[in-house]
Amino acid sequence: MHRRLIAPGALAAASLMLAIPASAASFSPGAPGIGDPYYPAYGNGGYDVSHYDLRLQYQPSTDELAGTATILARTTQDLSSFDLDFLLDVSEVRVNGVKASFASSGQHELVVTPKTPLAKGTAVTVVVRYSGVPSSKSAYGFNAWHRTPDGAVAADEPEAAWWWFPSNDHPLDKATYDVSVAVPDGTQVISNGLLQSTSSRLGWTRYNWRENKPQATYLATLAVGKFDITTSTSEGGVPIVNAYSKDLGDNDGAARASVERTGELVDWLSGYFGPYPFASAGGYVPNTTTGYALETQTRVYYSPRQFANGANTSVVVHELAHQWYGDSVSLKGWKDIWINEGFARYAQWLWSEHEGEGTAQELADYVYASHPADDAFWTVEPGDPGPDNQFDIAVYDRGALAVQALRNAVGDDTFFAILKGWPREHAYGNASVADFEAYAEQVSGKSLGSLFDAWLFQPSKPAAAAVKAAAVKAAAVAPVQPKSWKKIEATNDVR
Repeated sequence: MHRRLIAPGALAAASLMLAIPASAASFSPGAPGIGDPYYPAYGNGGYDVSHYDLRLQYQPSTDELAGTATILARTTQDLSSFDLDFLLDVSEVRVNGVKASFASSGQHELVVTPKTPLAKGTAVTVVVRYSGVPSSKSAYGFNAWHRTPDGAVAADEPEAAWWWFPSNDHPLDKATYDVSVAVPDGTQVISNGLLQSTSSRLGWTRYNWRENKPQATYLATLAVGKFDITTSTSEGGVPIVNAYSKDLGDNDGAARASVERTGELVDWLSGYFGPYPFASAGGYVPNTTTGYALETQTRVYYSPRQFANGANTSVVVHELAHQWYGDSVSLKGWKDIWINEGFARYAQWLWSEHEGEGTAQELADYVYASHPADDAFWTVEPGDPGPDNQFDIAVYDRGALAVQALRNAVGDDTFFAILKGWPREHAYGNASVADFEAYAEQVSGKSLGSLFDAWLFQPSKPAAAAVKAAAVKAAAVAPVQPKSWKKIEATNDVR
């Protein structure tokens, strides 16, 4: 064997060549937006996050949040700098262990400049130390951090992360999460996934939550307060964790009568959508003044107002349906919101049918007949509603009408194959309305372009025949309200 010798000078020169990029001109800042036309400044370009590790401490009495976010990512271009979406006060940023410079920019951008530029394909560890009072921060004139009498809640759409952790805030960049939060003894922390452990020291209790499946940033949730926490396992084997603020007052009984059915409803929905895609399920009802519910992954957020008129299993069905349609399969762009909301609303119609309170077809007929041709309802295009109409009632109800029209066009056997196959085809990924149309055509063997165009992309009322002959009769007379419609109508403030 012969050992090849290299002169010390040559070795130094070789090392220098490896350290210096071949072309410094190729390095440029990552884009301050991921490219979504609805929200041009949301998300960021130049990197892809794989994991967020959040180690936080929160004091409910003063609303002070402090902590460290460790972000694991990989660059997708040669980067001279990159942005994170964030609002709180940053004291230090490190990139691969080395201090980086940083500055705030625009409404919610944290611009990070590493000491050494990052080549495309580089594994990156970003550490951000920060603190602040989330309720004192606003962007674009609003605040998505909700204080409660005994704590706070982060749950909003399409943005909520900015108030509690730095992120690439767009559903296109999904990641796994570890969320560790210390709070004063006697206070609980609720987040996504499964509780890994708790520990107490010096008057503080730390809760460690983990979500091990890819999760969009807006689906990450945090709730701090005094909760009654219940645990169980569904008949299908899914662990269920629910939590209720201890000061819900008159809404407490109705909230529990609804949310405690989560296990039953997860199993029931699995019959339509396939196996439940996550390691746990559940929901929480904090004492907030908001009105909506939100499909925060594995741990749904419910406003107490959802139960002001009594038990409301329909809203639980809606948010659990999102675990397949919206959470496991997330939208590519916010214009694709129909896949989230149209199918979650349709799940409510299926539940009504299951409960004998009006079939999906009867509900479709009722909605169709309730809106005359000159109603503004028909001017909203669910397939691309625009940012101002993203949560318009037409996205939900006209969106569900489109689902029923698809069912009628392809027949029940094919329709339910599509309903179950779609979440399997795109599990833990992202997809668009165009992707769904292509998938439905592939499974059905039919050309469905005109159907989707009429129901999703035209600012006018589709022909009654598209909903089935029953709708023709319904349009000619005063609509007959199905028994369950009041319950479904009361859940319009869902997301």
